[in-house]
Amino acid sequence: MTPIRIAFLACVPFAFIAIAETPKEVKGNPLIFSEDFEKGADKWTQTDPAAWKVIEEDGGHAYSQHQQSNYKPEVRSPLNIARIKDLDVSDFVVEARMKQTGKEYGHRDMCIFFGYQDPTHFYYVHLATKADEHANSIFLVNGAPRVSIAQERTQGTDWGTGYQTVRIERDTKEGTILVYFNDMTKPVMKTTDKTFLHGGIGFGTFDDTGNIDDVHIWGKAMSDHAK
Repeated sequence: MTPIRIAFLACVPFAFIAIAETPKEVKGNPLIFSEDFEKGADKWTQTDPAAWKVIEEDGGHAYSQHQQSNYKPEVRSPLNIARIKDLDVSDFVVEARMKQTGKEYGHRDMCIFFGYQDPTHFYYVHLATKADEHANSIFLVNGAPRVSIAQERTQGTDWGTGYQTVRIERDTKEGTILVYFNDMTKPVMKTTDKTFLHGGIGFGTFDDTGNIDDVHIWGKAMSDHAK
């Protein structure tokens, strides 16, 4: 559901309403994917389709991971993943509105997956209430249980009860990964890693529940590199 921006003008007995436009380019990357779930979720593939559904919310639609996936990863890594079909990018900026719908506890989380090669090779950002070696960090899954690779991170993430805006910026030449949470001027996590220089993108939780909406990706698709 695309957010609506409303401007009230003094001494004018009505409001002008305009829908915020999605930029066609961010950080030199063109817009290559947008999803608001108003026409369903046919562009997505899941670790367990039964755990995900399109819901009506606030006059629009969102994609809800409403229950635990019946999925057991080969190595210790998140259980609930919905990935965009047929998307393989190198450099990218991904932004989405995300809403955690589970109970509050230290590892209350939502995740963004990227550099996805297969079920045992990918990165993910885990945004959770309290940081420790297994939470609120940037993780690498490389044929073995996930390992925290964040070089800088906050002590935790406050999901509250509503939607939050999350952004990840990836520069494969430099190897940088920057994570933003609501404030797009200051990263909440940083690292540098070149293990996977391209791959798929997805969303979900480690073992919680949550909704996503208004997904936008600006990036360099691997199919374009062959042109």
